[in-house]
Amino acid sequence: MAVTDTSTQMPHFSSFLAPHAHLGMGSWHLGQGRRSWDEEKRALLTGLQLGLTLIDTAEMYGDGLSEELIGDVLRDWPASQPQPFLVSKVLPMNASRNGVMRAFEASAYKLGVDCIDLYLLHWRGNTPLAETVAALEALKVQGKIRHWGVSNFDTDDMQELWEVPGGRNCVVNQVLYNVFSRGIEYDLLPWCVQHGVTVMAYCPLGHGELVGESLLAEIGERHGVNASVVALAWALRSGHVVAIPESGSSEHVRDNARALQLKLDAQDLAQIDKASPAPLHKQPLDQIDKASPAPLHKQPLDIL
Repeated sequence: MAVTDTSTQMPHFSSFLAPHAHLGMGSWHLGQGRRSWDEEKRALLTGLQLGLTLIDTAEMYGDGLSEELIGDVLRDWPASQPQPFLVSKVLPMNASRNGVMRAFEASAYKLGVDCIDLYLLHWRGNTPLAETVAALEALKVQGKIRHWGVSNFDTDDMQELWEVPGGRNCVVNQVLYNVFSRGIEYDLLPWCVQHGVTVMAYCPLGHGELVGESLLAEIGERHGVNASVVALAWALRSGHVVAIPESGSSEHVRDNARALQLKLDAQDLAQIDKASPAPLHKQPLDQIDKASPAPLHKQPLDIL
């Protein structure tokens, strides 16, 4: 396996993420019985031990159960170790000034913290952006959050945000991005890079179909890794993206971490580009309920 020095990629990110790997851990389905609580807790602790110190969650995930699981993990994580970078999200129905405050307090309580490192608006709703931004800025002034950002914002949304008072303090846009969903490369990703906004990729393994995808497995075989490692290394290849794959299994977390040491070569990237080309025109922003990827090859897949 080819090895790359991840420190050479870190300067692309805003300074607030500099101490952290550009591969974190998602938690969309965690704490909700898919696996045992203890197994998922061990998986998150394994990831922290491997340096995956960014953990993403949201008040929506399991109606707070994901946050409670992460809070349990934090209680067992030694204070002497580097502390995780916590990301949570407020639902658009709670995006009013008072709603943001209430939602934050509920999330912070479940996580067992006084301050959340990064707090995101999960997607746009009916509340004016100016009101939501004012609430997020107030939380930051009060020391309750360190940074704020957005999720599922397309280029026009970001441009509108940039005209709102305080809107340019947004540091992250979390969007769906993977080998099957490359639409952001046309204009959103370049816009975010130009304006200093870190792109955080959710579903970097798709809905699980990339875990055993045949072309990615073929590429992985050349490097001594599996298909999911290739998919994650691909998402991270530019140095401008943070990826947050979810896994409630320690084994899968260990696999995911190997992506930090894999540098895909020109042949690898050309094969992927041929099977799933970069966009040549503007595409609607994929979201979790809109993306319906199909495998690069039609072989059966090993779904998580």
